[in-house]
Amino acid sequence: MRILFRHTIAFAIALGAAALSAAAFAAYPEKPLRLVVPFTPGGGTDIIARALGAEIAKELGQPVVIDNKPGAGTIIGTDAVAKSRADGYTLLIATFAHAVNPSLQPSLPYTWDKDFAPVILIGRGPNVLVVRTESPYKSVAEVIAAAKAEPGKLTYASFGNGTSAHLAGEMLANLAKVDITHVPYKGFGPAMTDVLGGRVDMIFGTAAGVAGFISNGKVRAMGVTSAQRSPSLPAIPALAETVPGYRVERWYGIYAPAGTPPDVIAKLNATIAKAAKGDEFRRRVEPEGLVISAGAPSELDDFVREEEAIWRKIVRENNIRPE
Repeated sequence: MRILFRHTIAFAIALGAAALSAAAFAAYPEKPLRLVVPFTPGGGTDIIARALGAEIAKELGQPVVIDNKPGAGTIIGTDAVAKSRADGYTLLIATFAHAVNPSLQPSLPYTWDKDFAPVILIGRGPNVLVVRTESPYKSVAEVIAAAKAEPGKLTYASFGNGTSAHLAGEMLANLAKVDITHVPYKGFGPAMTDVLGGRVDMIFGTAAGVAGFISNGKVRAMGVTSAQRSPSLPAIPALAETVPGYRVERWYGIYAPAGTPPDVIAKLNATIAKAAKGDEFRRRVEPEGLVISAGAPSELDDFVREEEAIWRKIVRENNIRPE
């Protein structure tokens, strides 16, 4: 009789917990969400986060507060999310750096593959290799030939060590077996200024960053860094057409802290997927050249694990160190 009584009580507790969980999920969200951007305001990631946040807010009926937490190559903002409550109210917009930092930084205050729950891969886009219009180089093949003729003489700018612009050059050096010199800058602006001024030979700029310079004829676009040509830049060849296997992509994904309830993750995934595939979001991010993904959480997890392995190899082989 006592055993039956204990089983009855346990069953009642389980039913009650399930009912509470279902009720909590049905009510979620009951307050504003916080989307942490590990960059300063005004950059590409911030623009995408604000565009996405506005669409998420429409779907969920709650404001999405953009919280810029820049510093330490995105580590400060990322760590803040890792240590937040796992209730679905604090999210991270992660980028290229999330897959590179584990091998670039000697010690992280979080575990990149255990402290976060993947929500959704929003999209992927290329960088664009450009030279000033007066440059003698008119193709990727010519750049490679020049680099082989005079190892180390050819230079490329980036907006900092470990950025997509930096590692795009390292990937080219690895696959084409050439020696090109990296010149890091503190941001895209000064890097582009020196490319235009002829002090640096080229840059792997973001699509949005170089679009205006391409359209006004100040630079020549020679290749996109995605594996295939970009739908938004179809006239520009992919570097992979000259260097087989070449692929460097910027990407944007949403994470929650590990332990966030699966039902909440599912609701966030469905909501963000709808927002990312909507006409308004697509219009606002078109200059970035993004190809929208917006699949299951496992898509983000699988993609970032593959990226981390690729960049761990490049960082080690090229002895890359943080600034």
